[in-house]
Amino acid sequence: MKNTALIDSDFIEDSTHFKTLVDALKTGFSSNDYLVPMRHHHDFPNPESELDSTLLLMPAWNPGQHAGVKIATVSPENGKYNLPAIHGTYLYLDAVTGKLKAILEAKSLTVKRTAAASALASSFLSRENSESLLMIGTGALSTNLIEAHASVRPIKRVYVYGRDFNKAKAICEQFTSSQFTVEPVKTIEEKISEVDIISVATLSPTPLVFGKYLKAGQHVDLVGAYKKDTREADDEAILKSSVYIDTYQGGLKESGDILIPLTTGILKKEQIQADLFELCGNLKTGRKNDTEITLFKSVGHALEDLLAATYYVDKYTEAHS
Repeated sequence: MKNTALIDSDFIEDSTHFKTLVDALKTGFSSNDYLVPMRHHHDFPNPESELDSTLLLMPAWNPGQHAGVKIATVSPENGKYNLPAIHGTYLYLDAVTGKLKAILEAKSLTVKRTAAASALASSFLSRENSESLLMIGTGALSTNLIEAHASVRPIKRVYVYGRDFNKAKAICEQFTSSQFTVEPVKTIEEKISEVDIISVATLSPTPLVFGKYLKAGQHVDLVGAYKKDTREADDEAILKSSVYIDTYQGGLKESGDILIPLTTGILKKEQIQADLFELCGNLKTGRKNDTEITLFKSVGHALEDLLAATYYVDKYTEAHS
């Protein structure tokens, strides 16, 4: 462990500048230098809960440079133990020697890179003048998604919805000194048709975004529903939208938001407009006009972890040099 950097959640929190993190992801997704195998996704029984827990292993390499693997667990019922649903560790390696260079607290890493990936997608897919955001969900991702979206668009008004109104209020209270107003709402319906961007990060097994409420020009950012049988948007939302995903590798296989409509024929694979590699590499275009409804599905990708880990390791090295 000698000379191995231990990068904790406090350092990650204090060192995050979303605009530069988004730029780091954009540069990585436009490169052909990285090798990323399909992530290992293992559901296993949890006798203390009626829901399975999940083990995720996410490796990635930049040959001759850096490598890393994230080990994460998701236990949806952890709230009863007053613990977060996700725990994880990131091992950052020298790709030449295999030496362990850093251990990063992976929950914070994941939250930051996930929010940055949504903001990266938004920079291609939401209208450039988007000023309002509805955040559905009150977990660790919610504050980060708000900040990340606001780093790429001129957000002025944010509304937060959660099943527990008090949690929604608590999220809003964290933004008292922000450049935008943040207020809790008691229902999704009261704001969903008004806002420019709808971001959803929940563990809900059933849809929360219904196509009947979507209006021309909106952008929908789906971040939760990480299992094949769960989804955050209904069929009508898919039918009304131009659909984009973070990667074909995971997006077509792991989330019910894409997999269920593909299976039922509501969505055809060739109707998916692009992934982040194609958008960042200028191989395909994002939003085509101001009336199009765009929908981005984030599943998560090991490249995002490696790029974010490199971002924080570089900052740590700079701070300690």
